[in-house]
Amino acid sequence: MSRLILVIDDDRHIVHILKRRLESLGFSVITARNGSQGVEMARNHRPDLIVSDFQMPICNGYEMAVELHRDEQTSDIPILMLTARGHKLSPSELIKTNIQAVMAKPFSARELIATVNEMLGMNAEVEQGPGDHA
Repeated sequence: MSRLILVIDDDRHIVHILKRRLESLGFSVITARNGSQGVEMARNHRPDLIVSDFQMPICNGYEMAVELHRDEQTSDIPILMLTARGHKLSPSELIKTNIQAVMAKPFSARELIATVNEMLGMNAEVEQGPGDHA
């Protein structure tokens, strides 16, 4: 059975790249454009992992992660947070979420896939193709 990943980002290009890359590796992928939609999708679909941007309109990635952590149905979903370089989340912020990894943009697809596999307890060699940076 395929693992379900929810990708949340307001940048369509990044969503497209991540969706295509993750699906090519056998993951099922659903997407949302902001944290508010992400909360709704997480509650409705219970993904195995969430990959979310930090800076988004309506509800940012951190606010979304806090809301999901407060909800018993979604509190255990691991989150990989994508942030602009230099933006740090403090330990006191992280404890209010289930953010298990933070990755700075721009990132390589290889690094992201390795982190996703690690978070899901999977080991896989990942080939890097052309245009795999986001």
